Amino acid sequence: MRVMVIGGTGFVGPHIIRRLVAGGHVVLALHRGQTEADLPPEVAHLHVDRARLVEHREGVARFAPEVVLDTRPFTEEHSRTLSTALRGIASRVVALSSGDVYRAYGLIHGTEDGPLEPIPSAESAPLRQRLYPYRGGAPRAPDDPMGWLDDYDKILVERAVMGEPALPGTILRLPMTYGPGDEAHRLFAYLKRMDDGRPVILLDEVHARWRWARGYVEDVAEAVVSAVLNDRAASRIYNISEPDALTEAEWVREIGRVVGWRGEVVTVPGDRLSPRLKLPRNFEPHLVYDTTRIREELGYAERLPRSEAIRRTVDWERCHPSESIDPQTFDYAAEDDILVNVTSRV
Repeated sequence: MRVMVIGGTGFVGPHIIRRLVAGGHVVLALHRGQTEADLPPEVAHLHVDRARLVEHREGVARFAPEVVLDTRPFTEEHSRTLSTALRGIASRVVALSSGDVYRAYGLIHGTEDGPLEPIPSAESAPLRQRLYPYRGGAPRAPDDPMGWLDDYDKILVERAVMGEPALPGTILRLPMTYGPGDEAHRLFAYLKRMDDGRPVILLDEVHARWRWARGYVEDVAEAVVSAVLNDRAASRIYNISEPDALTEAEWVREIGRVVGWRGEVVTVPGDRLSPRLKLPRNFEPHLVYDTTRIREELGYAERLPRSEAIRRTVDWERCHPSESIDPQTFDYAAEDDILVNVTSRV
């Protein structure tokens, strides 16, 4: 199969491309050329800003992709431009989306009101009512590097992809993805405390019970490839995540077990934690995916045990620690003061 991948040089993309090439497929990576990932030499590159993709229709047509995978569709305009550029060339578009489309996500971030959603969330679960989840009260400045967030909304991306009758679409809703190369360093705060010999890790008592869909980067890539290569995925939406969503406390303990940490997780009422330790979210709602559809329809299954996935992530984190460490986030003296009168343990 001939596959064009838009993006592909970030966190998940290189794993997807390597799997496609290893399977004998021909890949064109379309990206701006600002970053060059370690991709197989067989991969062709087209350095184009996606906003000008229509101007490069001829070059895309020469490659003649059967399926186009868009790893970074952030706005409605991204997807509409892609559809215009590919009409009459490709047979299908696969777009990476996110669980932030679900109403449960809006509850977590305070943009939605009302009762909690039942878990797990199937692909038909209610979506957010409020669009543009990261817009503030005023537009960001024109030179703000995060200005693109004002127009970000995966709900609109999904509508555009699935609403193009001449170009069938597939939507993949990714989980919180961890693994080597994670620019968000999602394990770092816990791992640093363990490596520093902290006997206790403090969690807000509600946060400790919170469940969030997670997936290891190589397994997520495997799920994406299964959707790219299977025509049955046309006009379908799929959740991707590990089958069991651990609570935050269970997640910390699992990391600790892998690294041999002998400490314990201690819960603290939220009002006892310092602002540096308390995340500005509502942890009462859970965001847990039902992944039955992709497993039954496309035969997807994780290839790595969670313990091995965490071990690989830990090894990478230790070699690539976060470059932006706020010392106040690791104020162990303040944490010890909080512990003096804490008796609640999980």
